[in-house]
Amino acid sequence: MTNREALRISSALLSKARKLGADLVGFAAADDLKMAPSFTFAPIMPGADQGIGTGKNELGLKPGEVLWPQTARTVMVIAVHHPEDKPEMDWWFGRVDPPGNRVLAKVVGELCFWIPDRFGINVFHLPYHVEKGGTYLKDAAVLAALGTVGKNNILVTPEYGPRVRLRALTLDIELPSTGPLAFEPCKLCDEMCRKACPQKAFDKKIYSADDYGQNFLPGREGGYSRLVCNRQMEGDNEVAQEHLVDGFEEPIKIIKYCRRCELACPVGKSFV
Repeated sequence: MTNREALRISSALLSKARKLGADLVGFAAADDLKMAPSFTFAPIMPGADQGIGTGKNELGLKPGEVLWPQTARTVMVIAVHHPEDKPEMDWWFGRVDPPGNRVLAKVVGELCFWIPDRFGINVFHLPYHVEKGGTYLKDAAVLAALGTVGKNNILVTPEYGPRVRLRALTLDIELPSTGPLAFEPCKLCDEMCRKACPQKAFDKKIYSADDYGQNFLPGREGGYSRLVCNRQMEGDNEVAQEHLVDGFEEPIKIIKYCRRCELACPVGKSFV
């Protein structure tokens, strides 16, 4: 494939994704992703296979390992904006996926139908969970120029700050990467995100470059504890209450997970 043809396909895919409802979209090289921080850190991180949000491993993978189609050459990353005034996008209604994730799954699902039909390219809709064959979405988004991982250990985008949700698919052709992006919003920040954490998950440096052989660590410098953060999620589960909701015959438990570090971030907010 010529560079001109690759750029033509890339442009068409980016345009289609936005028409289907993506607010941000980009491409990352699959080979580059395998050397990204989460990919090299997660397999040796204590508790990588524990905590809420960890899916059941049905592929025989070790904690932190990934498994994609062998033909995968490019990862296409999709993001939708999750505004502060629409908290329900992230709520769990019993075991039903949050509405925001269903929006993402619909966009990616339609792309997975359109791309092979239009270009003859083989695609694979990556599951959300890494242990089910997915990818580390934050790293993929950074390499695709959607943003950077902030001190809150969340992807921070120029347009929406950390208030986005992510999903991805793979393509069996090489397309030009759209990133990474020269964007450092945390450099002069007062760390409102870390101060907002009710569990103080950022208060202690628990990982070091000497111990793990890499400089980019959870919370950027190794000061984020996933297990401490998980305590808040467990508490959110415990206090969740049942409500009558359209579409459900009986009252359903609605789980509203903490977003304090995310909502405290000033990046992407409108100050009028």
